[in-house]
Amino acid sequence: MTATDAHTMERYDRHVSRAIADRHAYDELTALRLFMGSETYRMLADDDLKLWHFGPAAVFDLWEAERATGDPRNSPYLRA
Repeated sequence: MTATDAHTMERYDRHVSRAIADRHAYDELTALRLFMGSETYRMLADDDLKLWHFGPAAVFDLWEAERATGDPRNSPYLRA
């Protein structure tokens, strides 16, 4: 399975955007746009990085780190 597999990306789109919407009180479409426009999303879609090995909760944490610091690489999941 690769990150660019449509089913895989749809799964992350659904779960991460729902977490963004719930945490930040955005509607789901806004949350999806924020996620898809992020560096976190670009990293997830990069097959070489294999971020899909992390679950949606970890990818959400990367997005949160990006939102707070400007860089998803500041997430404890990637710094460990």
